[in-house]
Amino acid sequence: MIKDLLTIVIPCKNERDLITFSLGLLNKQYDIRGTRVIISDSSDDLTRELISKGNYPNLNLEIIDGGFPSVARNNGAKLCKTPFILFLDADMFLYDFETVKSSLSFLLRECHHLVTCRFRTRGKYSLVFPVFEFLRDLISHKTPCAIGGFMLFDKEVFEMVGGFIDEDLFAEDFHLSTKIDPKRFGVCNKKIYTTDRRFRKKGLWYMTKMMFLSAINKNNPEFFQHDHNYWV
Repeated sequence: MIKDLLTIVIPCKNERDLITFSLGLLNKQYDIRGTRVIISDSSDDLTRELISKGNYPNLNLEIIDGGFPSVARNNGAKLCKTPFILFLDADMFLYDFETVKSSLSFLLRECHHLVTCRFRTRGKYSLVFPVFEFLRDLISHKTPCAIGGFMLFDKEVFEMVGGFIDEDLFAEDFHLSTKIDPKRFGVCNKKIYTTDRRFRKKGLWYMTKMMFLSAINKNNPEFFQHDHNYWV
C-alpha cells in the first residue's frame, strides 16, 4: 500500500483558499488511505483551522511548523519514516486520481531517485508549462530540472545529497534537482494542474528571465540565496 512506502510533505503559508481543495483531490487518490501527509505550515491566517476542520478520511494529516519552502520541506522530511517522500505544493491539483500511485510505480520500475510530473495551468498562460517541459526535456540528460510542486524522492538519496539547502530563498527545487544523477531522474506522464498566479503577479518576462538565470547559475550557490524579489 502507498502508506507503507510514501510520506507526503506540503509546505504552506496562508493558502486557505487553495489547500483545502488540493487536499480534497489528494484524498481521492487511488490507494491513498492511511498515507501520512505532513503540512509544514507558517500561516498567520485561518489556514490551519480550515485544514483541521476539513474532511479527509483517507489522509493521516499532521500539521507542523514550517518556514520558507526549503526549511518547511526539510522540517517535514525529518519526520518521514517511509522509503519515499513526495514534496507537493499547496496549489497542486491532482485531478487524475492515479497520479500518486502511477508516479510511485514509475519511480520503482525505472529505479529513479527523483520523479516529477507534467504541469499544466489554464487561461492566458496555458502554453507556458508545455514550452518549459520541452526545454527541460532537451537538457534533462545533463541537468535534471524538477518543479517543487511535485518532487517524488527516494528518501535515502534525498538525505545523501543533503536535502534542500535551508539558505536557498529562490529556485531551491531546481538547485536540489541538479544534484541528482540525470540517469536517475524521470518525468511521469501524469498531468498536474496549478494556478497561474505567479505569472500573473510577476509577469512572463520576469519568470522566463529567472528560469534562464537559474540554469546558468546552477553551480553558483550564492545565486539561490537571494530571493530576487520573487516573493514580493
